[in-house]
Amino acid sequence: MYLAYETLSPGMRRLLDGLVAVNSSAKADVTKTREDRIRGGARTEAKREYIAEHPVVRTHPETGRKALYVNNGHTVHFKDMTEEESAPLLGFLFRHQVRAELTCRFGWRVGSLAFWDNRCTQHNPVNDYHGFRRVMLRITLAGDRPR
Repeated sequence: MYLAYETLSPGMRRLLDGLVAVNSSAKADVTKTREDRIRGGARTEAKREYIAEHPVVRTHPETGRKALYVNNGHTVHFKDMTEEESAPLLGFLFRHQVRAELTCRFGWRVGSLAFWDNRCTQHNPVNDYHGFRRVMLRITLAGDRPR
């Protein structure tokens, strides 16, 4: 997401630098997987929806580099704007950040292990293993608040 931010025009970067994104766990793209997890034995006291506000552009605490910090799966609108008002700009950002030249494709092989830093990377899985079972384990480390 460093490159996604850095390849934007200076005017777009200035616009985005001050914006805050509102993210929801209930967005249509992720609702089904949440519902499946709840049915599969997740905590019954889990909320139906989690809302979080994060800067649209965050500065990585270790590298000091700015990274685009919105995603199609959770970001619903900009703070103090409606979803309708936010949609054109978010749509542009969602398309921009998955451009081939801004992404990395990991070549999975037996025994592969992948790590990424969610502070500056997005996991965008591609179902290119039809007919095969892929087993994944997720470990989340404690982190910082986005700034």
